[in-house]
Amino acid sequence: MEPAWAKLNLSLDVLGARPDGFHDLRMVMQSVDLHDDVTVTLDDTGTCRAETNRSYLPCGADNVAVRAAQVFLSRAGLTCGVHIRLHKRIPVCAGLGGGSSDAAAVLRALERLTGAGFTRTQLEEMGAEIGSDVPYCVAGGTVLAEGRGERLTPVTPMPRLPVVICKPDFPISTPELFHRVDARTSRCRPDTEGICAALADGDMPRLARRMYNVFEDVLTHREGEIAAIKSRLLDGGALGAVMSGTGSAVFGLFADADSAAYTKRRLARDYQECFLTETIARLEI
Repeated sequence: MEPAWAKLNLSLDVLGARPDGFHDLRMVMQSVDLHDDVTVTLDDTGTCRAETNRSYLPCGADNVAVRAAQVFLSRAGLTCGVHIRLHKRIPVCAGLGGGSSDAAAVLRALERLTGAGFTRTQLEEMGAEIGSDVPYCVAGGTVLAEGRGERLTPVTPMPRLPVVICKPDFPISTPELFHRVDARTSRCRPDTEGICAALADGDMPRLARRMYNVFEDVLTHREGEIAAIKSRLLDGGALGAVMSGTGSAVFGLFADADSAAYTKRRLARDYQECFLTETIARLEI
């Protein structure tokens, strides 16, 4: 079994559209202990397939974990089959990188099972063929991600901190959010350098005050519940709170576990998908 850890965006900036249809991004990303369980088995079927505890998820080539297996086998020159069992805990359509992390876990598991000899960098390159967040999810940790998300620079690791994640009961369209951001003529920018400096100094209150996601600037009135969740996290003692990725999950960083647990319990009265977790370090691959 290979854990597939959720990711958070401590900051997210959209620098502009690219000729290839993607966007240039700049973001500080962080892994947390909330994770899916990914079990990978080799067989002689010659096909890649998945099964999952979420009936609405695809199990064929449309599943990014299956796509990851196909890319790995092609790169390794292998013809065996792969069976993937996904036990999902990370909310879907939440901005927490669940699918991307599942794909990255498949790459790590197949490297371990086959002994193909791929380096972490090579696994990240495979990940870039699958999805923009997959390269980061290969090793996770505290990382500055640029380009589509494939240019990764490790920064000073965040210490272990409690985190409360809350996802309201609605998705947000990622293409629509990018369209709204593209239509804006000006926007505030995250203080990415300030976040990296706060990490280097170990000053988590200063870091939390600088957490910022440009997608929050273009949320509609219908999506205003995100601001309400942020307020409740801050009222509960969070050092800072922000939407992750393109949402709709919101998270708060806490200095102590008791405040985090109390806030999670209060939010769980109104929201089904609430989680108490903590930040974790980068994997050694």
